[in-house]
Amino acid sequence: MGGGPAGSTAAGLLAKAGVNVLVVESSRFPRFHIGESLLPSSLPILEKLGVGFDGREMHYKGGAEFFDERTGDYALYPFAEALPGPRRDHALQVERAAFDERLLRVAEKLGAEVHEEERANDVEVDDDGVTVKTNKGRYRARYCVDATGQDALLAKRGRTVTAYRDFGRAAAFTHFEDLGDDGVDALGKDGNIKVLMLPDGWGWLIPLTNRRLSVGLVARERSISAEALQELIDSSPLTRRVVAGARRLGTQLVGNFSYRNTAPSGPRHFCVGDSACFLDPVFSSGVALAMEGADAMSQKLVTALENGTEGRPELMEPVSSHLGRAYSSVGALVYAFYHTQMIRNLFFASKPNREIRAGLISVLGGDIWREDNAFQKMLTRSRRRNIES
Repeated sequence: MGGGPAGSTAAGLLAKAGVNVLVVESSRFPRFHIGESLLPSSLPILEKLGVGFDGREMHYKGGAEFFDERTGDYALYPFAEALPGPRRDHALQVERAAFDERLLRVAEKLGAEVHEEERANDVEVDDDGVTVKTNKGRYRARYCVDATGQDALLAKRGRTVTAYRDFGRAAAFTHFEDLGDDGVDALGKDGNIKVLMLPDGWGWLIPLTNRRLSVGLVARERSISAEALQELIDSSPLTRRVVAGARRLGTQLVGNFSYRNTAPSGPRHFCVGDSACFLDPVFSSGVALAMEGADAMSQKLVTALENGTEGRPELMEPVSSHLGRAYSSVGALVYAFYHTQMIRNLFFASKPNREIRAGLISVLGGDIWREDNAFQKMLTRSRRRNIES
C-alpha cells in the first residue's frame, strides 16, 4: 500500500526475488513531494534496484553546510570525511516527482503490478492471509506492507501514532526556477544542502538539477504561514543572493510533523517509511530510512514466504529493532539540535575533535549501524539522560 520510495523499494526488491507483488498507490505519478535530499546510505539500495546516477534528474550532493547568518558561524560537513570503512562519499539531491516515478517504474519493470489512483482503505488480517480493501476493489494476499506515508493507514486505524513534541512540527516550502549565474555560483559545485539556523527552527536550500532550488522553513510551532517563509527569504542574505531574478513557484504548507508508530508490525503486516516513523527532516533521514527499512523487510519476507512463516506475529521484530537504532540515533541528534548547545559546541567548534567530527558525519550520512562511532554512543547516552530527567 503506497508507491513512494518505501513502497517502490519494497515492491522492486520483492519482485526481483520472484515474489508476486501488487502496489496500490492513491496518486497518479509523477506527483509533487517534499524531501529532496538523500543520504549516501541510499546509494547501495538504488544500485540493487538498478537505478544509477542521472545528472539530468539527480544532483550530486557532497555533504551539508550549516549557517547562522546572525552570528556569522559556518560549518561544512563533507560525507568524504566520515569514519573509515565501506561507505559512499556523496549522496544525491532529487526532484521527488521524477525520482519517485522512476522508482515506481523500476518496481514495475522488475515485475510488480502497479495500480495508480487506487487508495487502500482498510486491511483485514486472518490466519490464512490478508484482505486489502481499496476504493476500486478487494485483494487477497499472503502479506501486506503499509507504505502509505504520513497517511499512516494502519497506525491511524489502530491509534498507535505518538507525536514527538520536541521536534519540528510544521513546514513551509517553495521552489525557484531559472536561477541566475550568481545564484548558481553561490550554491557551489558540491551540491550541498544549506541549513540555516533560526531562533525557532531552521531553513533549507537544496540545489536541484536544471537551475532549480528548493527553499523551506521548519518551525517548532504547530502551525506555520507562507508569510513566515517569505520573511526567511527576505532576511537571509544567502537566500536573497541565490534566488535573485529567479522565478518562484507556489508555496506549500505541511503540519503534523514528527511522530512514530508504536506498533509497526504484527501478523502478516509491516509498516515501513513514514507509516512507521517520521523524524524532523533537518538531517534528511526520511527517504534513507524508508529505503533501508524496505530493504531489510524485503530480505526477511522473501525467506519467510519461502518457508511459509510469513504469518508469525514476531517475524519483523528484528527489522523493527534494526530501524529502532536508527530512529533513536537520529532522534537524539534532532533533540540535541533543538534543545542543547551541541550546535555551538560541536557543529561550529573552531578546533573540533577529529574522531567526534568524523562520527558526526557518519551519522549525517546514514552510516548508523556500526559499533565504533564514539560520537553516536555519546549522543544516545545524552538523549537517555534527558529522557530520564
